[in-house]
Amino acid sequence: MKILVIEDEKLLADSICELLESKGFETEAVYDGKNGTEYAELGIYDLMILDVMMPEMDGYEVARRVRADRCGIPILMLTARSGIEDKIEGLNSGADYYLTKPFDSRELLACINALLRRQGAQINEISYGNTSLDLESGKLIRGEKSVRLSAREFDVMRILMQSKENNVSKETLLTKVWGYDSNAVENHVEVYVGFLRKKLLSIGSDLRIEAIRKLGYHLEAGNDKKA
Repeated sequence: MKILVIEDEKLLADSICELLESKGFETEAVYDGKNGTEYAELGIYDLMILDVMMPEMDGYEVARRVRADRCGIPILMLTARSGIEDKIEGLNSGADYYLTKPFDSRELLACINALLRRQGAQINEISYGNTSLDLESGKLIRGEKSVRLSAREFDVMRILMQSKENNVSKETLLTKVWGYDSNAVENHVEVYVGFLRKKLLSIGSDLRIEAIRKLGYHLEAGNDKKA
């Protein structure tokens, strides 16, 4: 499970990440609303913890933009603003739960687990065209045929399936799959896209990974290939 933490207090954000990682979650922290929105819209996270008072863009606007993009990620809004009107605005903006600071770590974990349980099977599989990506086994599945992906193949495919027909740049894939501090270059992305194309073909998938110069990659399904 991957959790995105959008919180401008770096020490708090990093502390939350450390807590969650100790419980087996993968985490990523972003320290302002504008970048946080861009990360959330990648569609690769299972849950988002969102502060309200942040530079660039406040949490209410982040939640509204994420929901306007039809992103169904569970949003746990975490803020010092405890007034009833603040809570109403947060929930109306698209948050699923509103937790006020200061908070007990046990309550935070309980809220996260409750939101993830509510998602149920929706977070265990991503489907597009005639193909599914099983998030637990790491397999691509088409009918009775399946193929297991390596860790990096899985991460690349997950991002592409979440983004569907929307382009994902090579830079984004490098950052999200290999990390900021990696020595990986764009050729690494091209190699793994090549691996995935072969595996999609091996199971008879109707998905194609299309490349658009300077824009990156996106998926096309069935006979919807653009002229």
